[in-house]
Amino acid sequence: MLYGIAAAATALLLSALLAELLRVPALRLGILDRRRRWALPLSGGTAVVLATGLVAGLGDRAGLAPLGTGVGRLLAAGAWVGVLGLAADVWRLRWWIPLAGTAVAAALVVPYAETGVPAGVLAVAWVVAVAAAFRGLDHADGLAGTVAALAAFGVAACAAAEPMEGIAVLMAVLAAALAGFLLHNWHPARVGLGAGGSLFTGFVLASSAVFVRAGQGIGAGAGVLFAVTAVACADAVLVVLGRRLSRWPVTRGRPDHLGHRLRRLGLAPRAVTVLLAAAALGGVLAGVGVHTGRVSGGAALWVAAVAAVVVLALLRLPVTPVFRPRQRSSEASVQVSERLRVRSG
Repeated sequence: MLYGIAAAATALLLSALLAELLRVPALRLGILDRRRRWALPLSGGTAVVLATGLVAGLGDRAGLAPLGTGVGRLLAAGAWVGVLGLAADVWRLRWWIPLAGTAVAAALVVPYAETGVPAGVLAVAWVVAVAAAFRGLDHADGLAGTVAALAAFGVAACAAAEPMEGIAVLMAVLAAALAGFLLHNWHPARVGLGAGGSLFTGFVLASSAVFVRAGQGIGAGAGVLFAVTAVACADAVLVVLGRRLSRWPVTRGRPDHLGHRLRRLGLAPRAVTVLLAAAALGGVLAGVGVHTGRVSGGAALWVAAVAAVVVLALLRLPVTPVFRPRQRSSEASVQVSERLRVRSG
């Protein structure tokens, strides 16, 4: 218990320090979020990967908190996914390359002995989907980090109930590393998570959740897995459905995520993050309750139903501005000129 607290505190401080120290090198090397209009260095993702790997790995090597064979392999595979994501940030790899690498990593860590081969294949697909969902969720300041930290605490609680101490420590360290990153990522952000950090986070979260639920039934397990990652999954479903219905290429970027659509309703950036964090917390509490038997499996169904209603409601919102920025400026200039002409006349 004491080591877990010390490890979490160390991961938080180390992540916050590394995110700041790596900020200038990331700017100089051009490792930036290209979706922004200003230079946002992606040092936060590297900081989360390094802090999580170093603290959890050193604890395992020192024998203070052994992760176990399967969990150690999971962390190593997560580091590979993080490196692949960082390569995508630097060299703009085609969209399928990070996903293919994530699928290979997931296939190597899923515990087929507990899940069985058919369920294991489904678990691989789910891990890849969640990793991609967290990469997509990284579209607003503080959003991906906050939702992921809450999900990590949820998986840690589920693991502690088993007990699975290795998973619990890993998730606590990951949550703390994300908290340290959030010190620099809250609006207005100074650093970003990037593909390296978001793919790593989604992969480790999803794989750890699969370990915790392995061998406990596919139906109930699917409900718990969805509940603890409900916001990320809802965002992914919203994006895919919206782009398919509008005949927009699924792999081509567009301002159609949860955060973008909520901003269209007039919410401020921080309000969007707080609202979605509250939704994520509700899903996590439901998932933990179902896993521990404190609430019935119907709670996960309620989470899915609410997510479906929100997705269907937000699908009706427009996803592009009425005018492009230049068009809006031009339109405003014409209106001002017209008013001056009328007054002078």
